Amino acid sequence: MKAPGAHAAMVARLREGYRQRAIDTQLLRRVLVAFIRDEVQKVGLQRAVLGVSGGVDSALVAWLAAEALEPHNVRGVLMPYRTSDPQSSSDAEVVIQKTGIESVRVDITAQIDAYFGSFPEAPAVRRGNKMARERMSILYDQSAEFSALVLGTSNKTELFLGYGTIHGDLASAINPIGDLYKTQVWALAEAVGVPRRIVEKNPTADLWAGQTDEAELGFSYAQVDELLHFMIERRYRHDELLDLGFEAGFVTRIEELVTHSQYKRRMPLIAKVSGRSITHDFLYPRDWKR
Repeated sequence: MKAPGAHAAMVARLREGYRQRAIDTQLLRRVLVAFIRDEVQKVGLQRAVLGVSGGVDSALVAWLAAEALEPHNVRGVLMPYRTSDPQSSSDAEVVIQKTGIESVRVDITAQIDAYFGSFPEAPAVRRGNKMARERMSILYDQSAEFSALVLGTSNKTELFLGYGTIHGDLASAINPIGDLYKTQVWALAEAVGVPRRIVEKNPTADLWAGQTDEAELGFSYAQVDELLHFMIERRYRHDELLDLGFEAGFVTRIEELVTHSQYKRRMPLIAKVSGRSITHDFLYPRDWKR
């Protein structure tokens, strides 16, 4: 058994090691650019579409896609609602201008208000989910018109926490940043040249007035990314996380979020009644050929 002082020193080294870690942004950039190019072209396409919200996640994906496919082969779709923050649209326009990608603006106010005209008492979360799904529906229609693949913009932190809308912002054909925690997204975005104003602003899905990710979650991305690093990457158990100094209630809540959102990270589960069932036995990758 370690002496209390030795244990405290070990904990301090582990957590300081996490905080001082750095990603090789040049290598990561090359890997993700190649990923986008290869995955788009292997299905016989040359183009991609994505929603551009004015946030850092979609800005980073726009930068990577423009580099991978050339700007004229990438379409950014701006999809504001009447309560959207004008700053979000301004920042989205900056992304379009600086990357040189094509753009389309589709205001979703009419269809959202028409639907909720029948459900006027619907709370903000229902309205937000409907907006997210409406936007993804538009992206898939744009992908058909543009002969393009839909790029996802959800980061690893959001995916593990279930902080997204299934069949909405969590849907896509490929996701270049789904294995990057939010803090890593910030680092790579700064490295590729995303404007500092976009990198440093408060993260928000802009689903209702004044909404911010961290206020809605109740903790910062920096806090949860550190916990997820030890929980997911290092596979520390509950008691080990407490030994590292994480607060018990925080650990329990994140464990519950990760566990309860598993259904969002998988294809729809199919009841098995035959010898070879999709999601059970027939697990070949999509580029499998006979």
